Amino acid sequence: QVQLVESGGGLVQPGGSLRLSCAGFGRTFRGYGLAWFRQAPGKERSFVGVISWEDDKTDYADSVKGRFTISRDNPKNTVTLQMNSLRPEDTGVYYCAVDRLMFRAVPSTRHYDYDVWGQGTQVTVSS
Repeated sequence: QVQLVESGGGLVQPGGSLRLSCAGFGRTFRGYGLAWFRQAPGKERSFVGVISWEDDKTDYADSVKGRFTISRDNPKNTVTLQMNSLRPEDTGVYYCAVDRLMFRAVPSTRHYDYDVWGQGTQVTVSS
């Protein structure tokens, strides 16, 4: 059974940083794009960032560009989201996800292209 486990969420003041981690069990990340999505209270799940299966190409939502960084460690089967200069509007539940398609040429920003999801970790940015 494939399982993703996120960790690293919490409460942080505006301007602070958090580092989210996602570990995969039962399935290798090699060959698959990995993404982070978030869901703010009362809103739909939205794309945060993605890292491709090769060359570590990344893409980010405009709202987080320059502040968030995704990285992956294939031997450890993990993906990490480093979040800096956090803002109250970054508050939400953050989910990691694995692409349903191997070797996708262009990393997807669409949630329906991902078929394995973590349980989510809460991030709250507040003073």
